[in-house]
Amino acid sequence: MTEKELKAAFQALSPEEKARFLEIENREWLESLEYVLKVEGPERVEELLRLLDEYLFRHGVYPANRLSTPYLNTLPKEKEPPYPGDLELERRIANILRWNVAMMVTRANKKADGIGGHIATYASIAELYEVGFNHFFRGPEAGLDRDLVFFQGHASPGNYARAFLEGRLKEEDLENFRREVHPPVPGGRGLSSYPHPWLMPDFWEFPTVSMGLGPIQAIYQARFMRYLEDRGLKPKSSAKVWAFLGDGEHDEPETVGALHLAARENLDNLIFVVNCNLQRLDGPVRGNSKVIQELERLYRGAGWRVIKVVWGSAWDELLAKDEEGHLLRRFEALVDGESQRYAAFGGKELRERFFNTPELKKLIEGMTDEELTELTRSRGGHDMVKIYAAYKAAVEHRGSPVVILARTIKGYGMGPTVMAKNVAHQVKKLTEEDLKEARRFLGIPIPEEKLPELPYYHPGPDSPEVRYLLERRKALGGFVPERRVRFQGGLEVPEEEFFREFYEGSGGREISTTMAFVRILAKLLRHPKIGKYIVPIVPDEARTFGMEALIAQVGVYSPQGQLYVPVDAGTLTAYKESQKGQILEEGITEAGAMAEFIAAGTAYAHWGIPTIPFFITYSMFGLQRIGDLVWAAADQRTRGFFLGATAGRTTLAGEGLQHQDGQSHVYALAAPNLLAYDPAFAYEFAVILEDGLRRMYGRGEDVFYYITIENENYVHPPMPEPREKVKEGILKGLYLFRAGEGKGPKVQLFGTGPILNEALKAQELLAKYGVVADVWSATSYKTLYVDAIEAERETRLLGKARRPYVQEALEGHEGPIVAATDYLKALPNLIRGYVDRPFAVLGTDGFGRSDTREALRDFFEVDARHIAYTALALLHGEGKVTKRTLNQARKDLGLKLEEVPPHRR
Repeated sequence: MTEKELKAAFQALSPEEKARFLEIENREWLESLEYVLKVEGPERVEELLRLLDEYLFRHGVYPANRLSTPYLNTLPKEKEPPYPGDLELERRIANILRWNVAMMVTRANKKADGIGGHIATYASIAELYEVGFNHFFRGPEAGLDRDLVFFQGHASPGNYARAFLEGRLKEEDLENFRREVHPPVPGGRGLSSYPHPWLMPDFWEFPTVSMGLGPIQAIYQARFMRYLEDRGLKPKSSAKVWAFLGDGEHDEPETVGALHLAARENLDNLIFVVNCNLQRLDGPVRGNSKVIQELERLYRGAGWRVIKVVWGSAWDELLAKDEEGHLLRRFEALVDGESQRYAAFGGKELRERFFNTPELKKLIEGMTDEELTELTRSRGGHDMVKIYAAYKAAVEHRGSPVVILARTIKGYGMGPTVMAKNVAHQVKKLTEEDLKEARRFLGIPIPEEKLPELPYYHPGPDSPEVRYLLERRKALGGFVPERRVRFQGGLEVPEEEFFREFYEGSGGREISTTMAFVRILAKLLRHPKIGKYIVPIVPDEARTFGMEALIAQVGVYSPQGQLYVPVDAGTLTAYKESQKGQILEEGITEAGAMAEFIAAGTAYAHWGIPTIPFFITYSMFGLQRIGDLVWAAADQRTRGFFLGATAGRTTLAGEGLQHQDGQSHVYALAAPNLLAYDPAFAYEFAVILEDGLRRMYGRGEDVFYYITIENENYVHPPMPEPREKVKEGILKGLYLFRAGEGKGPKVQLFGTGPILNEALKAQELLAKYGVVADVWSATSYKTLYVDAIEAERETRLLGKARRPYVQEALEGHEGPIVAATDYLKALPNLIRGYVDRPFAVLGTDGFGRSDTREALRDFFEVDARHIAYTALALLHGEGKVTKRTLNQARKDLGLKLEEVPPHRR
């Protein structure tokens, strides 16, 4: 009987007959397996199972429970859909782009040796991009169906080369690649080295070149897209997040750290494309094994759909001839270091080393070395037909994220010095031989005598290539990448009246600044205008920060809802999960929470939805641990509030060395658009918050805020008068909180956060020695510092006579300054050069340790006694306090003389 007749006969069976048939069939298979196991042993069973797997794989069947499948394309030739575009034109376009990338980088380095740039990465990824550009990536005109695309950072010259053909960039722009400060060619803009939205805010959307940050951000962008849809802030759409990354990039923990989240939350709006050119910066990624197989196991184990695009069409005929699986077994024995040699040295090498058995030699009988060389270059990641099939399958897949592992050649088509060589990543200039070979291989119609000029090639605005790519982009919704800010500001944010209750203090109750924050956040969540836009983000510490009531109030976001009855059901603080939950509870991952913060803080640009993230975490685990992501947030103009909770080296009692933060405000200095504050009281926090909402969401400014909050409880006073002046001082970084009374030598005490209370105690101690101390709240040394260096520059370069704010604020307040902080002494020392008087700093340089706050502040010499004694020492230096008084004060205050400073203990 034929196959067709057998199928028909089986379908004709009744249900009872089918069940009986399957029962007999199962028994026969099991009896056969039992015989082999008992007579020939388990090794023979393994061999048979392997042969069965091979048979299935050759016929395009991939059992779901396998972590690794053979080194073949996931989609066999017979399952490839017809290609919808003009293949010949698209290949020409890809090759033109390759050429222009090489010219751009080579010309840049000829003009300025060592300026850098990368040729080989784009040469390997061109087809992977072009299939996306011509058939999949939807642009800004697609509205809410637009795609978000994270481009591989080192391939950025390819994006510029494409924009050149599209007419978005001129040749003068390409000439200014990596020359943004002083572009050497007039009439052209400088092009940033990598994707940087801060530097090219109309072009790039996502900074990706810091390895691993693109993948984790892409995952959380896809997740936040679902959050917006489930909460009704954005209509459901078919938008996808595409992320292009390298195989070597997977050695970065951030690349793989959130894969489980994408699978757990069924993010089928997410597609990773891994450019497996098998090479990292110095050599093979996995010379002794196969990185594609390793990554397949990683992703399949994490729950992703994996599509491998390993071999190009030139291999299809050989695979079809290989009925006994000899070629498949040779593929399994291949390692990446060996594969790299074939791409570098061509057909002769392939014939001698790869086809190394009689059966394999028979497969290539009659093939020339030139045909075998074509085989060495026929990799799935350079075959548009194979790529299209993979992309189409990925877009149509439902239920899980998809990763496409595409095998490519680093430096593809770039000549013998570059292609598949270990030096490929570092090559910045093509040799004369490379230029000739690249021109031939890529089919660029430039005369040989013109090659020394390193000419760009543009086929003309009316050429078939340019018309084609413009038509395709128009059909898909416009250019990509392109950054359009869909929300420019104008959100109706709360005014002073909303925050007024927090100006009045805690009414005699002892509270922490964290409790004040939670109270304000709870009120904001109920606000009729902006409440729905508030996005609280916490990495599994909500109860630590006193937010458990908010969980019951607005719920934790879960795409599945809540499929169980929580153990605390019926209580006021029951754990509530909901598909419309507002809190993003990220688990124990500051990196994931920061990536979510970035997604929420950039939704104003990507979707025109002004979500307002409040990311709260242990301050020690914030800027120190995830500073790279904070820098990426700054680059892409993220907006929102980043809260460093349980802050301060001595304020977090008992937790010890790895928990007590005394440095985050120093780290916050790095990002220019990050405003950093350390408020002491609820009214200070309220003023900062009101200012942030107005600036970011009312005016649309590209800034974000870092605010430290603490867990120490004390009475919060009402805002002093005059309130408008105090509010101005809070925002500018310094204001007079309590003036000293009486007559005597004057001293100025600066305190920050809870250490302000130590300064107030010191004020009382100093009064016993006849010293009058003014106490200032220094809410932001970064703000004071930035203002001072700007004033200094204006005086030096612009001839303006503006004084720094710190000098203006101190006018009329005599005496030396003692600045005490729970952070490194470097922080107050930022303004030392801008005050015209003795200036002493007390800070917490050194390792934290476990003890009470009182003991810690004594150890780090930042308590009231040390503040008071330091003030007296400064006055003694000015001749206003006697040596006897100073010695008596040391005795009265019970200070111990320690030879070794705290930072050395």
